[in-house]
Amino acid sequence: MVSPQRTKRPWQGQVETTETSPSVKHDEQCYLCPGNARANDQRNPAYSGPFVFDNDFTALSSDSEIEPSSNPLFESRSESGQCRVVCYTERHDLRIASMRTADIALAIETLKDEFETLDQNKNIQYVQVFENRGEMMGCSNPHPHAQIWATEHLPVEPAKELKSQQEWLHDNGSPLLADYRRAEMSDGKRIVVENEHFLAVVPYWAVWPFETLLIPKIDYASFGDLQSTEVVGLAQIMKSLFCAYDNLFATPAPYSMGFHPRPSDGRPHPEWIFHAHIYPPLLRSATIRKHLVGFEMLSMPQRDLTPEEAAERLRSAI
Repeated sequence: MVSPQRTKRPWQGQVETTETSPSVKHDEQCYLCPGNARANDQRNPAYSGPFVFDNDFTALSSDSEIEPSSNPLFESRSESGQCRVVCYTERHDLRIASMRTADIALAIETLKDEFETLDQNKNIQYVQVFENRGEMMGCSNPHPHAQIWATEHLPVEPAKELKSQQEWLHDNGSPLLADYRRAEMSDGKRIVVENEHFLAVVPYWAVWPFETLLIPKIDYASFGDLQSTEVVGLAQIMKSLFCAYDNLFATPAPYSMGFHPRPSDGRPHPEWIFHAHIYPPLLRSATIRKHLVGFEMLSMPQRDLTPEEAAERLRSAI
């Protein structure tokens, strides 16, 4: 549901505090900076560039067990896996919007390497790469980093996408996101930025006001399929997009970003096209947040501006 007339309401939302970027290249109190002790008393090496380690507070482990229930209303199962942390850079004061394109590409290559290793693990069904940025999104540390949660079973959201893409391929003979990409490029109104390798759009079905979707221009299904030139293209478009968010809201914009590769089940997935979702929580400014409440939680999503208007605002901020 899109209701642009609601922007005329006298009350425009709760006012949040604005965030500022860290001002130091190395923070002695940061558990992700080189040479510092982490919360479990392990000490980071004096690394330069990307740095990867097992999450000290993992949500998954290899020895998870749970008592099964005999009541079908209380179905439960154990879930094992691995949780990894990927620091993009040794610099505490940077973020994707302020990193050099070459350094973003190096971070993406590291994410790709981690994906390929976990993808070959027969006990893993899905590799979810994501980043939470900013206190508003619950990020506990401003040091630029992503997380990887690799799970024993296919999670709920990728399972929904798998079903939709399989049904579309069956009914239409072509991948859903390939057809959607062609439609968006033909229309053009929701495109934020594009280059030779990637397209960023405010999706037609967007729930968050300035939500975006990254789609490759070549049909491939996973991180592992990216060539070096495509990694650079992805780095370029990510930098442009996150700079637009920062410029639009005049703040280091918070967001949650996640890459969706095909399942890691060893099967071919001709229906799947690798893509990324970016969900910024801001509504009108750095201090006005979008909340999903009431009708949106109980009935269906509702937004106060059209995806076309959101795309235009982001384009103008690049």
